[in-house]
Amino acid sequence: MGAVASLSEQGDPEETTSDPGALEAVVHEHFRYVWRLLRRLGLPEADADDTVQQVFLAAASRLADIEPGRERAFLYGMALNFAARFRRASKRTQNEVELDDDLSLTGGAGVDELVDQHRARELLDRVLGRLPDDLRTVLVLHEIEELSTAEVATILGVPHGTVASRLRRARDEFSTEVRRLEARAEFSAARAGKGRR
Repeated sequence: MGAVASLSEQGDPEETTSDPGALEAVVHEHFRYVWRLLRRLGLPEADADDTVQQVFLAAASRLADIEPGRERAFLYGMALNFAARFRRASKRTQNEVELDDDLSLTGGAGVDELVDQHRARELLDRVLGRLPDDLRTVLVLHEIEELSTAEVATILGVPHGTVASRLRRARDEFSTEVRRLEARAEFSAARAGKGRR
């Protein structure tokens, strides 16, 4: 896997973990999930590429701390921390979305379908980008990554009730933002229709 090779080039595996095979297994199983999480948390594609490597390099030095079966939660916690650092450092709020590597998985998808997928991702990122960080994180982990509220609570280190409350607020704000965008699109379409007459 290219990601594993890239990670091993950045440092001596013996310095970070006594079992390079364990690191390779963790990277192989969770790389795409962590990358997608970083993108949904607002990192541009190029920065997500770099940051996902930082997450796995940091995880490599702590493989012994990861409980078996809890690798995903551990990596998500680290990804959240790296994403927060990135946002503080860059102070960017709007990100341009490019077609990502997932397009290769669409098989024989036509151009129209790929464009629709790209627009849907772009819209999702725009709506998520308008949510406060605490709400966006909970919504991404629960609704997109399909983690249970208990898993989200563990990752974030907050009570289950806090996750449930944030999730409720995040869903409300997400729906409000989608309705706002739909209304704006309808208004623009109506205005464009009047201009043609």
